[in-house]
Amino acid sequence: MDDRSRVPIRFGEFVALSAAMMSTQAIAIDAMLPAFPAIVGALKVGNPNHGQWIVTTYMAGLGTGQLVWGLLSDRFGRRPIVLGGMCLYVVAALVCGMTRSFEALLAWRFVHGLAAASATVVRSIVRDLYSGRPMARVLSLTFVVFLMVPVVAPSLGQAILWMASWRYIFFACAMFASIVWLYALLRLPETLHPQYRLPLDPSHILRAVRIVVLNRISMFYTLATTALFGALIAYVGMVQQIFSDVFHRPGIMPLMFALCAGFMGVAAFTNSRLVGRLGMRLISHTAILVFIAISVLHVTIAALGWEQLWTFVVLQAATMATFSLSVSNFGAMAMEPVGAVAGVGASLQGCISTGSAAILAAVIGREFNGTTLPLAIGSLCCGLVAPGFVLAAERGRLFRQQHAGSG
Repeated sequence: MDDRSRVPIRFGEFVALSAAMMSTQAIAIDAMLPAFPAIVGALKVGNPNHGQWIVTTYMAGLGTGQLVWGLLSDRFGRRPIVLGGMCLYVVAALVCGMTRSFEALLAWRFVHGLAAASATVVRSIVRDLYSGRPMARVLSLTFVVFLMVPVVAPSLGQAILWMASWRYIFFACAMFASIVWLYALLRLPETLHPQYRLPLDPSHILRAVRIVVLNRISMFYTLATTALFGALIAYVGMVQQIFSDVFHRPGIMPLMFALCAGFMGVAAFTNSRLVGRLGMRLISHTAILVFIAISVLHVTIAALGWEQLWTFVVLQAATMATFSLSVSNFGAMAMEPVGAVAGVGASLQGCISTGSAAILAAVIGREFNGTTLPLAIGSLCCGLVAPGFVLAAERGRLFRQQHAGSG
């Protein structure tokens, strides 16, 4: 239901606030990327590949936390859960910046991710207010603003490293989250009507979980998102090592990372303009096929030893653009049938996709061997799995037409 009158802020401000809350998740990953070598050295980590755990433990917490926050938001409303989770985020970020061992850092990174997961309640807020193609448009616009963080965060992290210790990157995350928390405190409305709040008893929770898990569209599009998200997390976890060990140009990593994120943003904006006319299925199904084609080309180039800096950046930027066109629509379609339990729906879908994707990324990341081939093969495998889930969701047919309001 498109019910903007229930939101006491303008549409543009609502999108910006939603994106800012979601961006607290991204900045905690992307700003850290230039600091991996410094952290590994300062905390005396023996295996450089273990630096990727700074991302994967955070993502594990992010996946786990979504289920908890979603259940609580269905019971107590969206606003208090988002505000409470962001307070915990600030505390965790500050403690991460003060840890003295790699093990303690990983433990608090898990808590950091757990707290950051509260921002995924934003998807429930959007679902409270929108459905069908309008929901896909809102999510795409939110994604555009959200992607400004990957564009600037690595450069921010690099700038902090030039002036201070890597610990101050965590302090910067805490400061950013504090500003967003204050903005949300002043402007975020409560979107869950009291009559739709669910009690926290096992029967109601089980009913909500069954709606989410047993719905074909909800579950299989969530699994398709999981496969593609695994490729994205693997890229994020490996990108610093690739620019350092493969291309020997660590200094340009923030700029190239921003370029790839920029392509994602352009794709998300394009989706927001076209989805109302073309529909979610046409755009996302085409994008996943293009994703596979690009991944095949990348594997071929890497396997033959033809990989250059420019080929990697171009192919990765194209891959990220098709990822954006696929996942933004997959997420909207997965949420469409679970509006009655939007909090549990968003949280359970997020828990499955984020947690499982973190495992996929860890498997891909451990294969890093000083070339781009493991990443290219990992992306191709993820890309080949995703259409199988899409076909299962659509009863064996791609590009299936829906009525204009839904897909």
